[in-house]
Amino acid sequence: MLRRIQVLFSLILLAGLIAILSYYWSSQVIGLFSILVFLTTFSILLVILLENRNPQRTLIWAIVMIGFPVIGLFAYFVFGQNYRRKRMFTEKAMLDEETYLAYRQKAMTLSPSLMFTHDDYEKLMHLTSSLNQLPVSSNTYTQILTNGREKFSKLLPALKGATRHIHLEYYIFRDDRISREIQRILIEKAKEGVEVRFLYDAVGSIHTSGTFFEEMKQAGVQVQAFFPVVLPLVSSKTNYRNHRKIVVIDGTEAFTGGLNVGDEYLGEHSKFGFWRDTHLYVRGEGVSELQLIFLQDWYYMTGERLFTPFYLEPLETVRSASGGVQIVASGPDEPYETMKSIYFSLINAAKKSVYISSPYLIPDEDIMSALKTASLSGIDVRIVLPSYPDHKIVFYASRSYYEELLLAGVKIYLYEEGFMHSKVIVVDDGLATIGTANMDFRSFHLNFEVNALLYNTNSVNQLKQDLYHDFEGSHELVLEEFVKRSFFIKLVESLARMFSPLL
Repeated sequence: MLRRIQVLFSLILLAGLIAILSYYWSSQVIGLFSILVFLTTFSILLVILLENRNPQRTLIWAIVMIGFPVIGLFAYFVFGQNYRRKRMFTEKAMLDEETYLAYRQKAMTLSPSLMFTHDDYEKLMHLTSSLNQLPVSSNTYTQILTNGREKFSKLLPALKGATRHIHLEYYIFRDDRISREIQRILIEKAKEGVEVRFLYDAVGSIHTSGTFFEEMKQAGVQVQAFFPVVLPLVSSKTNYRNHRKIVVIDGTEAFTGGLNVGDEYLGEHSKFGFWRDTHLYVRGEGVSELQLIFLQDWYYMTGERLFTPFYLEPLETVRSASGGVQIVASGPDEPYETMKSIYFSLINAAKKSVYISSPYLIPDEDIMSALKTASLSGIDVRIVLPSYPDHKIVFYASRSYYEELLLAGVKIYLYEEGFMHSKVIVVDDGLATIGTANMDFRSFHLNFEVNALLYNTNSVNQLKQDLYHDFEGSHELVLEEFVKRSFFIKLVESLARMFSPLL
C-alpha cells in the first residue's frame, strides 16, 4: 500500500510540474519537451522489441508507453530494464553456480540411489536438477504446518534451544507481539554466544521501524537488509525482492513456506481473520540445502563467506521412510524461469488430479495453456483462492482469468474461512510442492523464491488432505454465477489484467 501511495504521489508531482511548465514556458519549449518524450519513448520501445521478450509483455509495454508516455517512461525505468537486471545479478549467479556445484558433489555422496521414484516423475527430476543444481534427497524428514499457530508453536522452542547458530531470512517481519517475542529470543541467544544472522527484505519490511532492527544489532545480532533502497521510485532494485522465508537452527532443523512473521499470520488481524497458510518443518539433508541458500544470500549482501563444513555438514542423518525431498531456489539472477518451468512440468505430469492453492493467480500463456489442457484432458484440476483481496489490483487481475479457466472445466474455489495465502500444488497422490512462490508474474520472474518438491513422502498425503479441507471451507464458483458480474467489475478486471506483468 505504501509503495502504491508513493507512486501515486510521484505521478501527481510530475503532473503538477508539467502543468507549471506549460503555464510559464513558451509553446516552443513545450514542443521541444514533447519531442524529447517522443524520441525517448520510441528509443525504449525499440530496445524492448530487440530484447525479444514475451510477445504479451512486449505488447503491454507498448500500450503503456504509447498511451501514457510520461507514466510509461517512469514505469520502465523502475520496472522494465532487463539489461539492468543482468548486470545487477551477474555476480550472484556466478557465486551461486560455484557453491551449488561444490555442494552437489558432496551431497551426492550422502544420498543413496533413489529407488522410490516413479517413471512419470523422471523428467521432472531431471528438469529440476538441471535448473536448480540441488539434488533430490532421500535422507530428509518433513512435517507440514498448516497455519501460523502450528508454525510458531514449533519455531519458538526450536529458537530457544539453539546452541550454535540461528539464521533467519524473511520477506516481511513486523514489529508486533509475536515479532517482539522472537526478537527477545534472538537477543538472548546472541548474548549467550550463539551466532545469530538475520536477513530481511527492505521493501517487504518497510513498515518495521529501524529502531526494531537496531535493538537487535546493539545486542549482537547480525542484521542485514536485502537490497536497501534509498529512493524507491527511481531505483531498479525496488522491483527485485527477496520473498524467501527461511530459518535454519544449528544446522539440524529448518523452516520454510508461505508464512512471514507478524500477528496477522496468527489470525490476529481484524480485516483478514484466520490466516490460512502452509509452512514446512525440515530435518536432515534438506536443512543443509536451505542453509546453503541462506548463506548465498547473506554473502551477496554482506560479503561474508561462510561456506564451510561448520554450517553445511549435516549433523544428523534422517532416513525417510519413503520418498525424497528437493529444495528449489529461483530468482531474477537465473537464466531460466525456474519456478515457472517447475510449475508447468508439475501440471503436465498429472495423470488424475492437480490441486492448487495460491493467494494470487496471474498465469502467463504457458501456465494457462497447461491448466486448460489438463482439465480438457479429463484431469481433475482445482484451484483454491481468496474470496476477498489483500491487494486489490492483483485480486482483480486474478479474477480476469476465472472465466477462461471455468470454460475449460477448471474448478475454482473461493476460500471463506479466512484469508488464503497457502502456496501449494499437489499432483495425483505422490507429488507436491510447497514454498514461497505464488502462481504469478512476480514470483516467476522478479522475486527470489524457495520451494520444496516432495516425491512420494508422507507430507504429500498431508497436503492433499489439507486441500480437501480447504475445498470444504470454500465456495465453488460456477460459470453461470460468475458471468453475471457487472460490466463495471469486468472493466476493472480487464484494466488490472493489462497491468499484470508490471505488478
